[in-house]
Amino acid sequence: MEQNESNMMKKFIENTIKQMTDYPDEIRVAEIAGEHLSIYELRCHEQDIGRVIGKNGSTIAAVRVLLGVMASKQGRRAILEVVD
Repeated sequence: MEQNESNMMKKFIENTIKQMTDYPDEIRVAEIAGEHLSIYELRCHEQDIGRVIGKNGSTIAAVRVLLGVMASKQGRRAILEVVD
């Protein structure tokens, strides 16, 4: 994957999650890139984890769907994990 496309997806995650947290400066996204798969590890303040995940995981599921659409347009797969 091109570095620009990778940065675009990483920035998408960061900007989206920062809008819903009380501690936006503590949002960290790390990428583990493979040939056809990218894994994004999201770290945030412990008080924001519940807000990021949402009720029954609905919020993080929506972000994952959008990320998956972005990745599929590039012929790739993407996984978003919330790491504590």
